[in-house]
Amino acid sequence: MLLSTFLVEDKPEIRDTVVEAMEEVAPLKFVGHAASEAAARQWLRTFHDDWQLAIVDLFLSEGSGFGVLRDCQARKPSQKVVVLTSYCHQNITDRCLQLGADKVFDKAADLEELVAFCKAHADSLDRVVPQVQPSSTLH
Repeated sequence: MLLSTFLVEDKPEIRDTVVEAMEEVAPLKFVGHAASEAAARQWLRTFHDDWQLAIVDLFLSEGSGFGVLRDCQARKPSQKVVVLTSYCHQNITDRCLQLGADKVFDKAADLEELVAFCKAHADSLDRVVPQVQPSSTLH
């Protein structure tokens, strides 16, 4: 299963690299992206059911990922939100988790862990596929 993924990243070169690399090694299909907090919040309101994973950078040119995390608090259990940042200080990580992030990853050091998280999330959704009941036949 490919996870429908939304990316919040303001730097185009990083966004392009993340999309290209992650689609190659993780079960992801990027369905949208935003460069600012306002654009991300609007996308998430408009397409609230159309994603299974959101990858959020914290420090954006306009706004921050913290506001995006706040908006994601009312998501479905099947929707995961992770932070991908260069600022993995304990106080920042704690704040992200308080705001509902499922996990925080360092852009420079944790990409393998992010891929593993994505694979585990996709596997968990595969196991939740509804069971089809056999139809009864009339005699």
